[in-house]
Amino acid sequence: MASLFTVVALLAVLSGGLCEEKTFLQRAGAAFSGRHYKSMLSVKNGEQFGNWTWPEMCPDQFFAVGFSIRVESNQYGADDTALNGIRLICAKDGNRSFLYSIESHTGYFGDWSNPQYCPSGVLTSFQIRVEPHQGLFGDDTAMNNIKFRCSSNPTLEGPGMDWGEYGHWSQECLDGGICGIETKMEEYQYGLDDSSLNDVRFHCCAKPQQ
Repeated sequence: MASLFTVVALLAVLSGGLCEEKTFLQRAGAAFSGRHYKSMLSVKNGEQFGNWTWPEMCPDQFFAVGFSIRVESNQYGADDTALNGIRLICAKDGNRSFLYSIESHTGYFGDWSNPQYCPSGVLTSFQIRVEPHQGLFGDDTAMNNIKFRCSSNPTLEGPGMDWGEYGHWSQECLDGGICGIETKMEEYQYGLDDSSLNDVRFHCCAKPQQ
């Protein structure tokens, strides 16, 4: 009898695994950069170094529902760069079984965090934590962390670093959500002080009319 129960339990586990919904994540890159957008979200506390790079957009009818960040941990006396990249994860109509990722230009230091998702809805506004310029002989890190607000109201915060302060929230995407990203990046400084990601702005797209 014990062996029969063992077989039944094993079949239950296997059937549960077979029925588990699979999630596919595909890198979109700049393939959809021509998507029409309604407005741009920005904030005023970004830092001064580097240049604005290329935009990357979610495919048509896809919106950002989650994100992950690339963060370099504390280097304890060596050159710190803190936040190096932001990756948006795009979904269509709340279906999270097939996803796209977009990130614009990212820095070269640190590791990507596990994704965080809105419980429902899409990303609609953001706030960034920035360490101000540290002077001629200081170690600049610029952007340290980011928060997003979801259309369903929860706030998500990345596992970034703690230097600097959060500024004001951006305006909000109305009648839609965040659908694109563009980063301001200081390129690699070859042994000098790197700050990597200095600022970011996001595109808002309107939801399609029913």
